[in-house]
Amino acid sequence: MEQQLVAVQHVSMYQLMQRAGDALFQALQLRWPSARHLWIFCGKGNNGGDGYVLARLAKLAGYNVEVVAFDEPPPGIPAEQARRDWLNAGGKCSGLHTLHGKPDLIIDALLGIGPSTPLRGELLAWIQFINRQAVPVLAVDIPSGLNADTGMPLGGAVHAAATLTFVALKCGLLTGLAADYTGDLYLSDLKNGAAGYCDIGGIHIMSYDRVAQSLFPRPRTAHKGDCGKVLLAGGGPGMPGAIRLAGEAALRTGAGLVKIFCHPENRQLVFSGRPELMFCHELAADTLCWPDVLVAGPGLGLDEWGQQQWQHLLSYHGKMVVDADALNWLAQEPQVRHNWVLTPHPGEAARLLQCTSADVQSDRFAAVQELQHRYGGVVLLKGFGTLISDGKQIAICTEGNPGMASGGMGDVLSGIIAALLAQGLPLYDAACCGALLHGKAANEIAKEHGERGMLASDLFFWLQKLANPQRYQHGKNADTNSQ
Repeated sequence: MEQQLVAVQHVSMYQLMQRAGDALFQALQLRWPSARHLWIFCGKGNNGGDGYVLARLAKLAGYNVEVVAFDEPPPGIPAEQARRDWLNAGGKCSGLHTLHGKPDLIIDALLGIGPSTPLRGELLAWIQFINRQAVPVLAVDIPSGLNADTGMPLGGAVHAAATLTFVALKCGLLTGLAADYTGDLYLSDLKNGAAGYCDIGGIHIMSYDRVAQSLFPRPRTAHKGDCGKVLLAGGGPGMPGAIRLAGEAALRTGAGLVKIFCHPENRQLVFSGRPELMFCHELAADTLCWPDVLVAGPGLGLDEWGQQQWQHLLSYHGKMVVDADALNWLAQEPQVRHNWVLTPHPGEAARLLQCTSADVQSDRFAAVQELQHRYGGVVLLKGFGTLISDGKQIAICTEGNPGMASGGMGDVLSGIIAALLAQGLPLYDAACCGALLHGKAANEIAKEHGERGMLASDLFFWLQKLANPQRYQHGKNADTNSQ
């Protein structure tokens, strides 16, 4: 993509590097306006070259700049010219042993997007040294030591307060453990005006504006039968909450009719206080002919009752959302279907793939693709940087926050996706839209009340708002029945 940008804009790689250095200088002035003493750690590659450009600009502006060079750039690359220009401007390069005092800000320009194997030796020691300093860090393009494809640290990575990435967002900045290292994430595309080059190939970053295009206003003559019928099955002994949350989420996202099947001992708790939920007595053949979409799994359980219900549910061949314990039963008896959405968290994904959660997290993109290959349909892999794959394309949802680390959140997501499927969205679109609504609702709650103490049921108020984008985007008096 850098090469495409260079070709389209008729600039050299060094000119592009100068744009990057200028963007970094502007970023630090805006984010840390009082910072005057900088330590800039430069590696031998072009990421280090960005650091040298920044160092020269800051020195010319009167900053106290100390450049710590890990190694000299090899001849012929833009970083060599950037280093030479820094030295010609009166700068010098030092080692760790020459640093003194305490800087206002550290710039991490050690490594770029290239490394993919565990770091060792002196380079890892430098990263650890940076992390020991009690000052903020601005990472150049990506925190050094973070895998740009997976978002996992390569034995260690710089903990940045902010990261300014260039040209395009890298997949590894948006998933895995990236959030613990990137800090606030910013993008400078380095364009000078419009540039006709591609975005991230094959990866779609979901946005509310994008999914809102799928949530059309309803016809004025719409009735409940037009808005889809959802049946949810789960709620085994001692677990009434999951299926109730999923059912109410389906209602709040617009499903016309919602039925719940659960264990008899849970019926009073599941249906109390929400009369709009319909009761399903048994999973008989005529019952399974009723829904447009079936949700299997919330609170289903792994006991004999749960296994019996799972076998009944497998006789349904319409659109399904498979979650929670239904995924665990599926892992024991794998099969492929093309009309279901699977919504595993990393632990469930590990059981489906017969590996460990650490294996799943080490490369979430590979995991979601392998899950889709083995089980078909659409797979939504939960976690930071939720991934959705249908085998042909992958979407990533960056909405959400740590407040969602509480019981029932996944059940709410299943209900949302089911409601969207029931209203006619295709599997992939429903999964993408559902993940976005789910995460954005949680973010709206966090803005008002904070993250700690957020409950899954708190999302319902915002789900209804977000499921009506015409009203949400254009004001409370907007007519949702008109374009």
